[in-house]
Amino acid sequence: MTASTADIAIIGAGPYGLSLAAHLRDSGRSVRIFGAPMDSWLHHMPRGMCLKSEGFASNLYDPKAEFTLKAYCADHGIPYADIGLPVPIEVFIAYGREFQRRYVPELENVQIASLRQSSTGFELTTAQGEIARARQVVVAAGIVDFSYLPPVLAAMCDAVSHSSEHSDLTAFKGRRVAVVGAGASAVDTAALLRQAGADVELVARRQAIQFHDPPIEPRPLMQRLKAPRSGLGIGWRSRMCTDIPLIFHRLPQSLRFRAVERHLGPAPTWFVRDAVVGKVPMHLGVTIAAAEPREGGARLALRQSGQADRHIEVDHVIAATGYKVDLSRLAFIDQTLRPGIRNVEQTPVLNRHFESSVPGLYFIGTAAANSFGPLLRFAYGAHFAARRVAARLVA
Repeated sequence: MTASTADIAIIGAGPYGLSLAAHLRDSGRSVRIFGAPMDSWLHHMPRGMCLKSEGFASNLYDPKAEFTLKAYCADHGIPYADIGLPVPIEVFIAYGREFQRRYVPELENVQIASLRQSSTGFELTTAQGEIARARQVVVAAGIVDFSYLPPVLAAMCDAVSHSSEHSDLTAFKGRRVAVVGAGASAVDTAALLRQAGADVELVARRQAIQFHDPPIEPRPLMQRLKAPRSGLGIGWRSRMCTDIPLIFHRLPQSLRFRAVERHLGPAPTWFVRDAVVGKVPMHLGVTIAAAEPREGGARLALRQSGQADRHIEVDHVIAATGYKVDLSRLAFIDQTLRPGIRNVEQTPVLNRHFESSVPGLYFIGTAAANSFGPLLRFAYGAHFAARRVAARLVA
């Protein structure tokens, strides 16, 4: 039996994929969307953490912007504030799944194992072996596939894992754990490990952990003019990232890549400070000169300028070392399709409508950040991406 061809297929069911599907719902186009709803948030981020984004910047997006996180919290009697009240990840996941039930009930909770071109556009094969066909495909795969392990740690196999591999940290109770990193993920993980009863230490290259300051609202007019608030934080740079992503797209490649790498770098939130400062031992201003697996654990050599190396031994190392977009990590993209996707440093080159060099193939979310800016690294960017791509797909 020949599979029918849908107009559009979406791979991924996080904030970007679900928001796009919601925008396409009444478009008259046939749409299939594949993936487990909010999977990255549910299975690849630790329970008990809170979002770095403020409440007003933590929405999924239906076309009329009716079902916001604020509306969901009001419906369920959950405390909420646009600014200043941290959003528990469990609340955000529940909200995202309710958004899916309301606006994307047709979601197919299966994974895509293969994507390749066909005579009618694209052919997708699910993990169960079903063949689906679509004229256009949008990849909204999220960040998990792009988890980055520094080479010095990557060879340790069972003694090291990336922070994205853990949603439940209670298994580390009573164990010695080193967390590598200085950003929100590292500090959140360290705090939650300590809460779970682990003996945790933090290792970072930074000389100091730079916590965000708690928001103070309302702010005087002059402060608001000097440093306006945006969905990415305070300041004109962040505001420009949210308000003019198409201008960002026109910047020289070197400037775009540098801005994505440097703007909004690692910084934990203010509300985690008290859980770690003075409570979690920190090795700051050090590099990991060597990492050796030991029976049942690992030994790290920490190097600091002008000092002899010192060593720590732990049962496990969790690398909260971020994500790097790398198309080769999207294993479902078939080898016959991969060469046609123009890329720079393994990130897809996208036009002003998020379309790649393969006609009909689009990328949204983190994979699009080097084209449209840091906005695309956050859930807040799903609004711009959904509106922009939906308009293109139905034109």
